[in-house]
Amino acid sequence: MDILYLLIPLSVMLVLLILGGLWWAVYRGQFESVEQEGERILRDG
Repeated sequence: MDILYLLIPLSVMLVLLILGGLWWAVYRGQFESVEQEGERILRDG
């Protein structure tokens, strides 16, 4: 039962870290042109 006092805050911090990383990626434009990048691979050949 004592381990929950450690695991619950760690899991909350992990979720916040993941959400922060996702927000940063969206804010920086990582998902703006997903289709364009797939086509670029085919055109470079």
